[in-house]
Amino acid sequence: MTAAVLLVAFLIFTSIYTNVLWHRSIGFSSVYTTQLQAKVVLFLGAGLLMTLVVGANVAVAYRLRPAYRPLSVEQQGLERYRAVIDPRRRLISWSLLGLLGLLTGSSVAGQWPVWLAFLNRTPFNVQDPEFGKDVSFYVFTYPFLRLVLGVVFATVILSILAAVMVHYLYGGLRLQGPGDKASPPARAHLSVLFGVFILLKAFAYWFDRYGLMHSERGVTNGASYADINALLPAKTILAVIALLCAVMFFSNLLRRGMMLPGVGFTLLVLSAVLLGGVYPLLIQQFQVKPDELAKEREFISRNIEATRKAYGVDGAKVVPYGQQPVNDEKKLQEEADRLGGVRVLDPNVVGETFQQLQRIRPFYRFPDTLDVDRYQVDGKLIDTVVALRELSGAPEGQRSWVKDRMVYTHGYGFVSAYGNRFADGGVPDFITKNMPVSAEQKIKVQRPEIYFGERTANYSVVGGKGQQELNYPDNSESGQQSSNYDGQGGVSIDSFFHKMLYATKFQDRNLLLSGAINDDAKLLYDRSPREMVQKAAPWLTLDGDPYPTVVNGRVLWILDGYTTSSSYPYSEEMSLGDATRDTITDTRSAVAQQADDHVNYMRNSVKATVDAYDGTVHLYQWDENDPITKTWMKVFDDTVQPRSSIPPELEAHFRYPQDLFKVQRKILAQYHVTDPSAFYNGEGFWEVPQDPSSQGKRQPPYYQSLRMPGQDQESFSLTTVFNPRNNPQLAAFMAVGSTPGRDYGQIQILQMPRNAQPAGPGQVQNSFETDTQVKADLFALRQGGTKTVPGNLLTIPFGGSLLYVEPMYTMAAGGTEQQPYPILGKILVRYGDKIAAADTLEEALEQVLGGTSTAPPPETPPDEGGEQPPEGGQVSLAEVQAINAELDKALKDFDAAQKNGDYPGMGEALKRVRDAQAKLAALGQPAPAASPSPTGSPT
Repeated sequence: MTAAVLLVAFLIFTSIYTNVLWHRSIGFSSVYTTQLQAKVVLFLGAGLLMTLVVGANVAVAYRLRPAYRPLSVEQQGLERYRAVIDPRRRLISWSLLGLLGLLTGSSVAGQWPVWLAFLNRTPFNVQDPEFGKDVSFYVFTYPFLRLVLGVVFATVILSILAAVMVHYLYGGLRLQGPGDKASPPARAHLSVLFGVFILLKAFAYWFDRYGLMHSERGVTNGASYADINALLPAKTILAVIALLCAVMFFSNLLRRGMMLPGVGFTLLVLSAVLLGGVYPLLIQQFQVKPDELAKEREFISRNIEATRKAYGVDGAKVVPYGQQPVNDEKKLQEEADRLGGVRVLDPNVVGETFQQLQRIRPFYRFPDTLDVDRYQVDGKLIDTVVALRELSGAPEGQRSWVKDRMVYTHGYGFVSAYGNRFADGGVPDFITKNMPVSAEQKIKVQRPEIYFGERTANYSVVGGKGQQELNYPDNSESGQQSSNYDGQGGVSIDSFFHKMLYATKFQDRNLLLSGAINDDAKLLYDRSPREMVQKAAPWLTLDGDPYPTVVNGRVLWILDGYTTSSSYPYSEEMSLGDATRDTITDTRSAVAQQADDHVNYMRNSVKATVDAYDGTVHLYQWDENDPITKTWMKVFDDTVQPRSSIPPELEAHFRYPQDLFKVQRKILAQYHVTDPSAFYNGEGFWEVPQDPSSQGKRQPPYYQSLRMPGQDQESFSLTTVFNPRNNPQLAAFMAVGSTPGRDYGQIQILQMPRNAQPAGPGQVQNSFETDTQVKADLFALRQGGTKTVPGNLLTIPFGGSLLYVEPMYTMAAGGTEQQPYPILGKILVRYGDKIAAADTLEEALEQVLGGTSTAPPPETPPDEGGEQPPEGGQVSLAEVQAINAELDKALKDFDAAQKNGDYPGMGEALKRVRDAQAKLAALGQPAPAASPSPTGSPT
């Protein structure tokens, strides 16, 4: 028994102390110790309260046992139990009370955020429209009062049950026999306990009045007409009745008999049923429903105002758009010249392309979903698709504990590509690539080692003297380039004590026995960016998509942290998981899904960074007006740095977070309507369309640089579109500025004319698939065992209307020796009713904006000499034959390069093929129907 207790104590100590060491390694030890202290206080407070109060009532009930118990069959049966229990009464009592206290304390300790937030609450300086209380009362105070009431209720109920059991066991209560069924002391004791219970019920009824601010009875969330005019006065009356009923029970101390308390209790139950249930239902059925809009108008208005404020969309601008589209070709061309670089490289599709072209070795890995950032390249700000080359583990067949934990410890390299163009062969045009990192690359990376990332191993031992950790393989004598970790992060394990603790924690005896672990060694674990920031700031809800960036030569992960609440009065509640779920979160592992927590308030309060090399965590206050953030900054002092301390180089890479935007777009699908009558009718409501490339799932928002109407220059934005409810056409286009310091956070909605709504995403996708020329182009792409993969369908405000751009990728069918990946096939464009497919965006725009027909030009019949007379003169047969010979040679070179996995050669040959086809077209000669589609990949 002693050994078991010592083992449990050691395991608890190991868990606590290793957590302290981990938090200390990132500089946030106070966060863990503050939580631990709060949990201990609540555990002891609630556990002792339950133990002492229930124990006191058990002791009182035992002391009040009758000295004489009449003989009866019932008492004879109980005597056998008393004979067993009495010799062990203290042991049994303390064991049960200890278990009860342990369960209660454990349950309440988990509510430490409620307690700490209450102690450090910050006012919102916004009052609810019914009681005039500050919103902080509902967010911080009300949950704490309900917690206290819940603990006290449970204590009193268990005290009643325990007292009844003891009184019955020792004869104070009887079910059989003549005379009173309860002795006077037992009656008095239980009367007091029931009186306390009903007194607590009176307090609960009173505080229930404030809970009406979250009612779901009416048309919208928040107190409705029936709540305010029926349930609110009912709760007040019930509180008074409960108070009187409690007095009746207490009066039983001075008089004998249960009639008066019984009458009071019966009155309370009937009042609760009639006033709390039947009366509001009658008001709802016979007053509200026949004239619902008139009765609920005021409360709908309250809900609209509170919801827009709680989700931060009260400043959203809705402007009419699309009434006068530009048709003049010259003006459209001028608009196209100002269009800038459209991000045609889809980060949700080309992850496998990055994987095949930049993995270099099979033990590296890129995520399926890449990220979009901005970088100054050649003096111009460019939308860039970025990713890190992370480690997936030691190679198969070469696994060992030393290799897994001490050699293959980290990834290597930051890879980026232009978002607005492709290289030859339809592959991404990389800005930074390959290994080792080149000093000539346009994005300078000084520390390319990735020790902290989304795909890092469970734990690694790094930094020991003479330890060689693989950076990347090369052609040197050793076959690899290695490094030795010297970052600040990690827990030192150069002592036997620490080795023993972590051998216990990870259940790995090698940590204790291995002679390879030497001086200065550190243990890296729990090192994914989301996990690290979540432990450093447990009060935050984190965005599902951390993204890497390079700041002053170092690779940093940037994460967006949210403060949320479900207690904002009158605000509409939603499931966070459902609101943020779309194509990417449903199918891609790199973007984490949010939990199905219900919220009705949300702010992007914190920007966090994690250094990919040494794990340094920084938290920066972003929303300086958020009261919840201010509250937690009081709780965890000096853990969140002020916004003024954000380095400008870092701030330039901040972007508007996706999960907040998804929540806001779901809110604005309805709450762009601010008139209560129109809101009630719901005719103008929108919905987020389905992703055309993945039916049944919502279309994700897209990052892109664009110029909104009225803006002089392009701005990096996060965009989405809306359909009318149950209608495939386009109702509105929504964008939020994502460039800090300019228009960051400004939501602008372009509302289309209701009588002439343009095509929605599904209709545009269908028009691409059914257009004669585009259909022919796509059919050609799908030959030879390839398939097409649609990229992001971008919607861009353009020329008073909308321009649709979609890259269409091709991918080989694959096989045992091939690992297919997407490459660009065509870029599809639609403006108005004109549709085009071309190899580049510029060519496609020229077709749709210049009035060029999407149909191919008619062929000119050859003359008797076999020559075709193009416009402006005759063409010699020898010239045509020479060009055809060039084309045949280019096709053969392409096939040879493809078999050898020579991707630069494939790109060069493909360029020659297209040049030859262009020459034939210029001469009026039909080009061959078949064009090569690069397929295959290096194994």
